[in-house]
Order: sequence, then C-alpha cells, then structure tokens
Amino acid sequence: MKFGSHVSISDGYLGAAQRAASMHASAFQYFPKNPRSLSIKDYSKEDAALCKEFCKKHNLESVTHTPYPTNLTATDDDKRSLVIQSLLNDLAITEACGSIGAIVHFGKLIAADNPLSSYQLIIETLNETLNQWDGHCKILIENNAGKPGSIGTTLEELVQIRNLSDQPEKIGFCLDTCHAFASGLWTGENWEAVLEKGEELGYFEHLAAIHFNNSKYETRLGKDRHANIFDHGCIKESQFDQLMHAPQLKHIPFILETPKREGITHKEEIHQLQDKWGWI
Repeated sequence: MKFGSHVSISDGYLGAAQRAASMHASAFQYFPKNPRSLSIKDYSKEDAALCKEFCKKHNLESVTHTPYPTNLTATDDDKRSLVIQSLLNDLAITEACGSIGAIVHFGKLIAADNPLSSYQLIIETLNETLNQWDGHCKILIENNAGKPGSIGTTLEELVQIRNLSDQPEKIGFCLDTCHAFASGLWTGENWEAVLEKGEELGYFEHLAAIHFNNSKYETRLGKDRHANIFDHGCIKESQFDQLMHAPQLKHIPFILETPKREGITHKEEIHQLQDKWGWI
C-alpha cells in the first residue's frame, strides 16, 4: 500500500517532495499555491522540474489540492472566471511537478428548488476549464461531507458529472474517507455495498487518490471533522482494514489529512500505517 500525507511547499516543490521522502512516505499532497487565494502563481519551472525528477527517482506519487476558494458552483461571472483561471494555473503546476492530478471539491447547492442547476454549473465550469487544458494530469473530484441527501455525497453524482462532461478522460476522483463516513456513503458497516456500487458505476476505474482520515463524529451526521487513524476517531481499525484489502484500492495512494494537534506527527502516523498495512 502507498501511504503519505499533506506537506507544505514553504521550501518549494522540491522541498515538499524531499519532506515526504524524509517521512518515508510513498505519496504526498501539496497546495500548488496559497491555499486561501485564487491568485495566479508565477511559479518556478526549474523547481517544479526538480520536484518531478526527484519523485521519479524516489518512486513518489503526488497530487495537489486546489485552494479553498475554488468553487465549481460559483454563480457570479467574475468569480467563475477567477476559478477557471486558477484551476488552469493549478493544473499547469501539477503537471510541471509530475503529479497525478489536482483535487477539487464537488460543489455546493445553489438553489434548493432547482438542484439540477448546481450540477449543470459544475459541468459547465469543468467544460470551460478542461477545453483549455492539454496536459496529462487530471481534475480529481472529491466527495462532499454533508448529511445524507446533500449534494456531492454519492458515487452516482460523481460518476454522472464525469460522464456528462465534454472531456471525461480529463476527470478522475478522490475519495475522502471522513467525508464518506460523515455523509453515510460509507457507514463502516457497508463497505461491500460501496464496492459493488462503485464497480457497477465504473467509479473505481477513475479513482486516483484517497484522503485517508478518521472522523471525530459518528456516521451520517454530516460533520467534516478529521481525526487520526488510530484510537482517536469513530471509524474502527477493523473497518479501515476492509479498505486495505480491497483489490480496487491496492495501487491508490492513501494520503493523510489528519490533525497534528493530538500528539502524533504525520511521520509517526505514516510509520503506524506501514507497520499495520504496508505489507499488503
């Protein structure tokens, strides 16, 4: 299994890769730029190329996470334009660093009386972005953490958005385990059903990354509060064990977004994961 965590780019993209390697990770995630801004980054192509070379040499896989303001359901034309240009910038950086794809959250409900409008806007935003993108890395859509029935919480929604886009080959998925647990997509007791549905829909064929997080709250409450994998959350070790033994996930990188404030570093947590499941 491939384990890693989110790392900082404070020392550049090469520095982020070196930080991941120092933790004995086999994968990592990073923000391509300021996580709180949609501003276009004039990044160092030399630094990105060195990151790509380092990752190839050390067999490291990576993904980026788009900035928090990235919203596929932005209704204001100016904001939507900013989102699209920011996404193109993120994709360019992701590609230059040799990463798999750029993770973006699904989107939000913009009209309770017309939920289809949200899906249509997501597709339009993806189309306008990807029609301008010629690289190999993909946009990876992440499942939401809302209560059951909220937008972006089912495999059907994720797959249908991809299917209805102009260029589905440029879209993949990121599965967040805390989000899945919070929304009731995965309750800890229904993994076989999730696998069956994912296989039926073709979801796992396009799954590129897993955000590996425990949950501070019980399933189906819609609360997105991450916890450390072992001994701190509501998802049991035996329930995570089912994911580890799923052949569909064998080659997918598991990337921690767990809190550091509970007395364990990501380096220590990666070591725990490797001890428990690294042999699979």
